[in-house]
Amino acid sequence: MSVTAAASGFVALLLTVTVVQCENGWDVSYTSTEICAIRGSTVDINCTYTYPSTVNNHDTTVQETFWFIKESNGIHVDLRTDPEYSGRVENLCGNNKCTLRISNLRESDSAVYKFRFTTNQPTGSLTGSAGVTLSVTDLHVQVRASVKDELFNIAKLRCQSSCRLPDHLNYVWYKNQQKVNEEGASYTGYFHRSDRVSCAVKGLEDFRSPLILVKSQNGWGVSYTSTEICAFRGSTVDITCTYTYPSRWNHLETTVQETFWFIKESNWIHVDLRTDPEYSGRVENLCGNNKCTLRISNLRESDSALYKFRFTTNQPGGSLTGSAGVTLNVTDPKLQVHVRRSTANPSSTWTELTCHSRCQLPDHLSYVWYNNNKPVGRKKYFHLRHFNPEDSYHCVIEGQERFPSPALYAPKPPSVSVSPSGEIMEGSSVTLTCSSDANPAAKYTWYKRSGDKQVQRLSEETQFVLSSIRSSDSGEFYCTAENELGRSSANIFMTVRYAPKPPSVSVSPSGEIIEGSSVTLTCSSDANPAAHYTWYKENRALLQGPEGIYRLSSISSGDSGVYSCKSENQYGWINSTSLHLDVQYAPKPPSVLVTSSGEIMEGSSVTLTCSSDANPAANYTWYKEDEDSPTASGQIFTITNITAEHGGKYQCEAQNTHGRSKATLHVTVGAEKSVIIMNTIRYTLVVVLVPVLVWTLWTRMKKTLSLKSKVNEAVEMIELDNCPEYENNAAAAQTEDTEEQEDLV
Repeated sequence: MSVTAAASGFVALLLTVTVVQCENGWDVSYTSTEICAIRGSTVDINCTYTYPSTVNNHDTTVQETFWFIKESNGIHVDLRTDPEYSGRVENLCGNNKCTLRISNLRESDSAVYKFRFTTNQPTGSLTGSAGVTLSVTDLHVQVRASVKDELFNIAKLRCQSSCRLPDHLNYVWYKNQQKVNEEGASYTGYFHRSDRVSCAVKGLEDFRSPLILVKSQNGWGVSYTSTEICAFRGSTVDITCTYTYPSRWNHLETTVQETFWFIKESNWIHVDLRTDPEYSGRVENLCGNNKCTLRISNLRESDSALYKFRFTTNQPGGSLTGSAGVTLNVTDPKLQVHVRRSTANPSSTWTELTCHSRCQLPDHLSYVWYNNNKPVGRKKYFHLRHFNPEDSYHCVIEGQERFPSPALYAPKPPSVSVSPSGEIMEGSSVTLTCSSDANPAAKYTWYKRSGDKQVQRLSEETQFVLSSIRSSDSGEFYCTAENELGRSSANIFMTVRYAPKPPSVSVSPSGEIIEGSSVTLTCSSDANPAAHYTWYKENRALLQGPEGIYRLSSISSGDSGVYSCKSENQYGWINSTSLHLDVQYAPKPPSVLVTSSGEIMEGSSVTLTCSSDANPAANYTWYKEDEDSPTASGQIFTITNITAEHGGKYQCEAQNTHGRSKATLHVTVGAEKSVIIMNTIRYTLVVVLVPVLVWTLWTRMKKTLSLKSKVNEAVEMIELDNCPEYENNAAAAQTEDTEEQEDLV
């Protein structure tokens, strides 16, 4: 029974033989086992599956459903993760039914498709073992019969494919690129000698058959499956072709009389290989249903040749040779391993190894895969979930073990080098080289890792060139070598040598520098090798050493000035910018000065000046003895029209933000000249007359005691008259002596 599925974009013949695989409630049933579809169309492949609801008292749940065409090493490759099917496949699953939909079919999609589902049960996975064979084909126009008249050929054409298509399909025919009014699989008409014809399935007009020239075809043709074949000494090879001919020609039924293969021909004589002694007992012709296969066994290198097929019929001149032929090359396998990796599904990544030859090998060959020289698989391809760094894979053709493929392995730890070797000077050109033994060949990437562990990608070449290297290029470089099987990396530390960069200078603590505090000057410069430092104060060397630190443990005002440092190594030297130190301090004890045009006399003008060393500059305040409020402010204090009341002690106070200091002076104001004369006379009388009076009194007391009362009275009278003058003179004298002692001027 056959069922066809045809919809917009769907052209397929389904052979519906229900396949049931059942074991304890587990089964997969395919709706059909064979499907034929046209290139470019869309096909649905269907199945149903069942499983027990519980196993060992555990409920069963389906975890994954997918279709695959390749399986090896216990890995079933989900088609959705296969790059060859990217964007062209869908899984439409539900209610224990799953449909694989493949769109934009390609001839390479021809394969056996199988369904697999997994559950939460231990060993609860099942694959529908029979699978569905999908054949994807192109259309071609076959001339079924042709009759020639004087002007035209009357020909019967058929649109067909290499596999059986549904009978109900509608077709579109084209003559000389123009659509004709014919929708069947067959088309009969009159054709001029230059007419060209093609066909397509309706709805798939973009996928037409190749154009044919009807007159040149006349239904005769030979088509080879392959035009080049490689085979090995001692092996067996099949060379296949199909041939066609018109069923009737000039009203005569056509029958085939002879079919054979040949490599030699001369004088229109074609030598059947079966009669060639070189091939005796080694060739067979396997022919039937317009298909013929030449089988050559125990191949020799001398069998390398161009093989052609020829058939003859009962028609006059009804013989045909397939002109292209098939080139057979008997050689060593020259196997290679192709690697393909899928990461479409992060949870189901895989690597596919395929045993491949540069020339086409027969399909019936058996392959053997080895991992570290131990056999692990027997298919043309081999799949891996993980590839260990120590693994090495190669393949052979069974029976040809002496011709293995090159081994495949992940990159070995790379070798990294720097050129030129030796010291690396800033500004020079440096080349980093990375190399690793790997098959397939590794791809390289260079990186630089910064001190903060950040990674910068630099290059994707085996070499990385720094044409003018800088000091900032010092550090760790590493390269990765990666192929489809793994990656490896290695690093190298590079040190760039250079003269000191402009130094930076700093003072600590920052801010105001107070006299007596501890101050540290620091000079630092980027240099390799490390710089040697010299501190200067106004061009006078202070300190040399590797640290660049100059300490003033108790700074004084004399340390103020301009400082600088020099940084040097064997590649050069450079001076820093200047650093100005401004040491601040409280006022020193002031010096006071009185300025007058002569003696300070009443009515004259006097200037008092106070000065003190201070940073910042001091503010000055004047005080007079026994007065609470300041007398004046400012460094200079001027008294005009001075009077006796201005005389006395004056104190100057110098003050800034860091402290204060004081100094005292005595101002004596002189009287007018008349006052001075009277005071001088009184002073003279006191100094001269008092001693005379005392001596006189003493003499009189000794002469007579009797006169004591009279003398005493006389003395008393004298004292009463002169005591005020004596007291004033003595006081004045005493005051002047005291003032002279206190005067600090």
